[in-house]
Amino acid sequence: MEFRPCIDIHNGSVKQIVGSSLHDEGSYAVENFVAKQDAAFFAELYKKDGIRGGHIILLNPPGSEHYEAARAQAVGALSAYPGGLQVGGGITPSNAGQFLEAGASHVIVTSYVFQNGKIHYDRLEQLKEAVGRKRLVLDLSCRRQGGAYYIVTDRWQRFTEEEVTLELLYRLCAYADEFLVHAVDVEGKASGIEQELVQLLGRFGEIPVTYAGGVSSFADLEALRIYGQDRLGVTIGSALDLFGGPMAYREVLDYMKNEQLKKAAQSKN
Repeated sequence: MEFRPCIDIHNGSVKQIVGSSLHDEGSYAVENFVAKQDAAFFAELYKKDGIRGGHIILLNPPGSEHYEAARAQAVGALSAYPGGLQVGGGITPSNAGQFLEAGASHVIVTSYVFQNGKIHYDRLEQLKEAVGRKRLVLDLSCRRQGGAYYIVTDRWQRFTEEEVTLELLYRLCAYADEFLVHAVDVEGKASGIEQELVQLLGRFGEIPVTYAGGVSSFADLEALRIYGQDRLGVTIGSALDLFGGPMAYREVLDYMKNEQLKKAAQSKN
């Protein structure tokens, strides 16, 4: 298991929000935490600690009132840690190259690919051609509906018809280097992980998968490790002390280091 940090940007500030509360109308979201520092501060911290593969998410849509402020924050973070962070939010073939040139290791895409409730494989091909599979992350963030998990788009506001299944993961991994999966119903609530979703993701091992949502304690990290078969990366948002939560950032890094040492020792035996 690997810690993948996050920098969520909304209305020009680094924030932690309740994911299911996000609305484009009025640029509204229930806020758990608003940082006094800018996005570059957090990028520099992650760079200093050698943590790669974190994600920057722009939570305002392109063309909206606060998008340019959010974009400026993202570019500042990418410049502070070139090659160390991924970026998502309104990514298309026409603007993906700008973020890569600004320093992103990968671009993260959802809404451009999932249009009118379905996957558009022609758009996937366009993205793959524009940036290359090795620099593309597919955001398969999802919400529960009728006993299953369905991918949601447009800043987690719209359900698609695409259910998160092993079959879908195997099909889509031909287009992406990684998957990012927010469990949106628990995102920002620090209420525990979505165990069924974690078990599903843990059965998939073709490419890296980062899980985000609900982690509130080291017991949750241990549950994630077990149910995810030690295959998943993890993002901790509102529960991290950097964002006002109870889990100490340094203790999280120590936990991850110790787990990696244990795993290495077991592989030798």
